[in-house]
Amino acid sequence: MSAPTAVDVRARIREVLARDVLPYAEQWERQRHISAAGWRDMGLAGLFGHPHTGPGFLDSAVLLEELGNTGYAGIRAAVGVHAYMAASYLEMFGSPEQRAAYRPGMLAGTTVAALAISEDAAGSDLRRLSTVATPDGTGGYRVTGVKRHVANGSRAGLFVVLARIGETVAGSGLTGAALLLVDAGLPGVTREPEPMIGWHAADVCRIGLTDVPVAGNRLIGRPERTLLYLMQALNMERMVAGLLAVGGVMHCVDLVDRFARSHQIKDGPLSANQSVRHRIADLRAQLDLVRQYGYHAARSHSRGDLDVRTASVLKLQATELAVSAAQTCVQFHGARGYREDSAAARLYRDAMAGTIAAGASELMREMIFEG
Repeated sequence: MSAPTAVDVRARIREVLARDVLPYAEQWERQRHISAAGWRDMGLAGLFGHPHTGPGFLDSAVLLEELGNTGYAGIRAAVGVHAYMAASYLEMFGSPEQRAAYRPGMLAGTTVAALAISEDAAGSDLRRLSTVATPDGTGGYRVTGVKRHVANGSRAGLFVVLARIGETVAGSGLTGAALLLVDAGLPGVTREPEPMIGWHAADVCRIGLTDVPVAGNRLIGRPERTLLYLMQALNMERMVAGLLAVGGVMHCVDLVDRFARSHQIKDGPLSANQSVRHRIADLRAQLDLVRQYGYHAARSHSRGDLDVRTASVLKLQATELAVSAAQTCVQFHGARGYREDSAAARLYRDAMAGTIAAGASELMREMIFEG
């Protein structure tokens, strides 16, 4: 039997998304989280089992693009965090025992994963990290701090937490920082919803950690290598965010194109106006370029040589194009596009979050300049 082609992989992913995601997307948006059954269905369908590295990552790139193409950025963010951004820490730096403890549940969708990295004073710049993991004298730690803007926050069974080991020294960089796997059911873990204007299904929460007991075998890798772990994982995170955004632009441009061709103005369709046709043509041209760059980034990652510049360029250009496309979509739809319940309005408010999460556009520009 011949190996499945990229077309086969895309067709299968679209079939799964059409069956297990799209029929429930509006419900998940309203309740502001993906249901437990939804996570399990996606896991059972194998959506969380695509490779993180090697040539097989190109199948993951197709999945990420198609998740974006659903048009629901909150869902794509939740799945992207669970299946790639949080999972990458286990896949790349976790021990065999840690992977054995958590990966089966994550693949099955019965253990939802979240990244608890950002804080009020430590977002794109993590140097003012204040969460502390204090050694408890028995080989374990007591973790205390507050994490903000955590996707999958209320449903997560596992948090990947960035903390300082021992005393907090404000502004001292990430010296002494470490990554820990924190089970959500441990005493001292609290969750509080942080309602956002977009990404409704992403389940964004404030996570409180108060003297949370974490076993020593839940420390990821070696603390002295934490900065290197973060740099590598953030490249992955930004590439994932870029590929998801590319799919979002695909959905948005298709939506505005269909509307322009079908909506009647005076004696013809909206697309009879040259300015409308040219604007859509510009968006399609920009999408083609960014999409090809996304494949370049995915291939680089599959070879093990994804660099900061490539990840930053993709994340910046894809998310900024998503905002531009969504603005055009709302404008061409007119008042109906500005209605709170319209797809165009959802795309616009969702697109703005993409330029902030996983590193704001301003930070991406700085990293590209420095690179």
